Amino acid sequence: MRYILNRHWLIIFYLIPTVLFAQNKKPNIIFILTDDQRWDALGIAGNKIIQTPQMDALAVSGTYFKNAFATTPICAASRASILTGLYERTHGYTFQKPILRAPYAEMIYPKIFKDNGYHVGFFGKLGVVMNKPSQYFDESEFYDRGGEAEKQGYFYKKIGNDTVHLTQYSGYQAQNFIKNAPTDKPFCLSISFSAPHGHDNSIAQYFWQQKSDSLYKNILIPDPILGNDSFFNKLPIPVQAGLNRTRWKWRFDTPEKYQSMVKGYYRMITEIDDEIGLIRKQLKEKGIEDNTIIIVMGDNGYFLGDRQLADKWLMYDVSIRVPLIIYDPRVHKPATIDAMVLNIDITKTMLGIAGITAPKNYQGQNLMPFVEKGNIPSNRKSILIEHLWKLPEIPSSEGIRTANWKYFRYRLIRAPEELYNLKNDPLEKNNLATNPKYAKQLALLRQQCDTAILKYQSAKMGPDDPFIEAVKF
Repeated sequence: MRYILNRHWLIIFYLIPTVLFAQNKKPNIIFILTDDQRWDALGIAGNKIIQTPQMDALAVSGTYFKNAFATTPICAASRASILTGLYERTHGYTFQKPILRAPYAEMIYPKIFKDNGYHVGFFGKLGVVMNKPSQYFDESEFYDRGGEAEKQGYFYKKIGNDTVHLTQYSGYQAQNFIKNAPTDKPFCLSISFSAPHGHDNSIAQYFWQQKSDSLYKNILIPDPILGNDSFFNKLPIPVQAGLNRTRWKWRFDTPEKYQSMVKGYYRMITEIDDEIGLIRKQLKEKGIEDNTIIIVMGDNGYFLGDRQLADKWLMYDVSIRVPLIIYDPRVHKPATIDAMVLNIDITKTMLGIAGITAPKNYQGQNLMPFVEKGNIPSNRKSILIEHLWKLPEIPSSEGIRTANWKYFRYRLIRAPEELYNLKNDPLEKNNLATNPKYAKQLALLRQQCDTAILKYQSAKMGPDDPFIEAVKF
């Protein structure tokens, strides 16, 4: 009897290290970034038309952040902010800047993961010019829409002998990375899709795969929000004459064009969703789906004809608000989060998931308490929003947003300030800035904006590079 008892204790003794190892094994992380996917181009957000079953499944089983924002609504600055965990006001990078300066490049999340023993990969649109970016990854390929007009902009990559859409190619690269990743260390994989960004130098703008030709074909897309003349006429003259309006004419200026373009935009998002399904299938086949966190986010919001505009860049919610989902299979507490969260939070969150100490000067927050505890109160009361690129066709602006209020102003043009009561006016229809009744609220938010600007400006790690004259955009 004593022998049997000891034998059982011996078995338990040998099992304990194995169990502890399984519990302490660092998780894999997959960060999926889409290009120009607005917050409500997602089924879970209440969109009854678009088909995003894979993203919706991640949101329903994980954590869906319904109030996520890009601190700067343009790809170059937003992606630099995601990489560095810093506001544009601090890192100073956007279009027309020659390079992400070395002090900031040294603190990007891929480098930190690689320095801490992760196998690090990146496939797709980096969107930020850096010195020898491949040095920060174990595996990488950087590509975006090609320079050719029309279909070739999205169809130029090959899988074997087949020329395929960039979305399929990115999914293929991700699956191969997962399949071949070393088993003796965790991985951090970033997949940056070029879709659903329009191909700006083409007539058709949006390109999808043949499999999606019939998708949404017999559906009538509702008219754009705030799409009548009155909302356009309220915009400052430089905005009315700017690139937002030019691209609206490319994409949305007739009912027929609007229907065609929005359906193309939706088709491209659904194709990303398909690739997410294949990526999850690969995780399951390798047996690592239970220890792999998946994060899905958009790089900025998007005007789909709202205010008779296209693209992003401005401080309205439709431009700055993005989808964000964190799916952690280790946590069984699905939740929808009300708190305002930011693109700069992702960097600190991923490092927190891996148990890696983030640089002290990261300006975001670790979102894992929301993942683990649900819809808890947030200590973030306001966010700075900004777009600092000095391009006349896209007027620069800055502002502050709270849960209930929005204030913003243009920086380099003469234009009225704008103030919105988001609680009563979530679509930002009625500018209250000139109403004496709200003078104190206007002054308060103006001061908060000034204070935030000084805070993030003072956090710079050296002078900015000057803007350069020539830029491909």
